[in-house]
Amino acid sequence: MSETGVSMAEPGVLRLAGVLDYRSGPALRKQGKALIEASGEPRLVLDCSAVEKSSSVGLSLLLAFIRDGQAAGKAFEVRGMPDDMREIAEVYDLDEVLAS
Repeated sequence: MSETGVSMAEPGVLRLAGVLDYRSGPALRKQGKALIEASGEPRLVLDCSAVEKSSSVGLSLLLAFIRDGQAAGKAFEVRGMPDDMREIAEVYDLDEVLAS
């Protein structure tokens, strides 16, 4: 199991990794928001390819990061969303919003 975290893997690429759940969510939310605000890139990619497991908290994080980016005038793209996150998105009819 890899370490859970959010980082700016490269300019414009926000990388989520590990297990996204109620334990990790609050810290990831704060870290991601700070990274988005500090980024000078006009477009950001949310890379979820390193997410090992996600509850609805992971989906909530993605939506919050997209809102943060929109508030900062940044466009977003979601990549590598794991199946469990994609299934939750489908249940809530958010799959088109988060299409990658």
